[in-house]
Amino acid sequence: MTTKAQTSKLMTRFPLIWLLVGMTIALIAALALLTVVINPPTEDLVQLFIFMGGSGIATILLSYLFFRTGLYTQFPSLRWSLVSIVVITVLLTLLNIWVTAQLMFLSEHDLALTVSLLVFAGLTAIIFGIYIAGTITARIMHLSDAAQLIAGGKLNTRLTVSGNDELAEFAHTFNWMAENLEMADDEKQRVEKARRNLIAWVSHDLRTPLTSMQAMLEAIQDEIVTDPTIVHEYVGRSLSEVTNLSHLIDDLFELSKLDTGHMDAKFISASITDLISDVVSNLMAKAERKQIKLHGEIESNIPPIIMATDKIQRVLYNLIDNAVQYTPINGEITIKACTKGDFVHVDIHNTGKPIAAHHLPMIFNHFYRIEESRTQSMDGQRSTGLGLAIAKAIVEMHQGTIGVTSTPNQGTTFSFTLPLTESVKSSRL
Repeated sequence: MTTKAQTSKLMTRFPLIWLLVGMTIALIAALALLTVVINPPTEDLVQLFIFMGGSGIATILLSYLFFRTGLYTQFPSLRWSLVSIVVITVLLTLLNIWVTAQLMFLSEHDLALTVSLLVFAGLTAIIFGIYIAGTITARIMHLSDAAQLIAGGKLNTRLTVSGNDELAEFAHTFNWMAENLEMADDEKQRVEKARRNLIAWVSHDLRTPLTSMQAMLEAIQDEIVTDPTIVHEYVGRSLSEVTNLSHLIDDLFELSKLDTGHMDAKFISASITDLISDVVSNLMAKAERKQIKLHGEIESNIPPIIMATDKIQRVLYNLIDNAVQYTPINGEITIKACTKGDFVHVDIHNTGKPIAAHHLPMIFNHFYRIEESRTQSMDGQRSTGLGLAIAKAIVEMHQGTIGVTSTPNQGTTFSFTLPLTESVKSSRL
């Protein structure tokens, strides 16, 4: 809470104390000035002190009554409420000075002149108060209009801030609130779009294998297909679709845990070189079936790093398997790893067809797949569209980065980095 807000809160909670303190300061200042200017006798000074004190207390009680009963809130607008305060202030001032002048036994001529001057000053103050009240209420109306626009859904509404008072501070707060509301609305729309896309994609990926299995199994059940070879083929293809469904469900489950930060991960010091070697060995047979050359160029002195080995192995498997899937016959896949500063840098390059530039920014999104990737590979495997999203989530969980580049006649390279320091372990456990 700001100093201005704290002061306003105290004045609202203890108005009578503030009024008494203000009156005491005003009384002391008036008597001190009178003493310096005309130096009246002590008896007159005491009498004037008693009168001014009594008059001040009466004025304070009237002001407190005006505040306590909430009369200032009964006006149709804040402008008239402020004007009424100015008018009451002027009237109280006139009353105090008129009574004081009477007690000082001023001549009728001096009293009339004094009252005339006070009336002129009072009316001038009232006119000035009306103008100032109008400017204040105009600023408040701008706030009200902006709030109505926000309520109507125009979240890009902003106020022009001028001045340094509480209304300017309120305008700053309003703009901050509107900016956060707009960001929250954008995030809500993004999440809603992702939810709709997720439902559509999952429905498609579940319906496709289920429809295929249903057709093949109904053909076998209705004895439309009776040839043992074809029956065996249909059963094999149905099992392959079951495997695809299992992979999809596993990927969805793992991605949901990564997105919510509930992924169990055991960080240990391990060799990235050994992980690359294990994954390459596992995928070598699949690469050889497509006559793809799969090899590594690993720096010899890469130190062990702190990582969740099973998760990083999943990243390597997803990226290399993805490369094998989209590299044509007689193509080549090269895995490179080296240290660059405080990070280990891993590249998986393939000589397959380049990815169009408009696909690259979305390649790591959930379920995003280039249309041709929706077809099955030679071994019946169908991409779930989640492998790259899972890889990205795991790498970022390790405080690393991941990206992709693709150029014509050169192929595609997926790259990721992992930090060499132990900060990852301490921040994730």
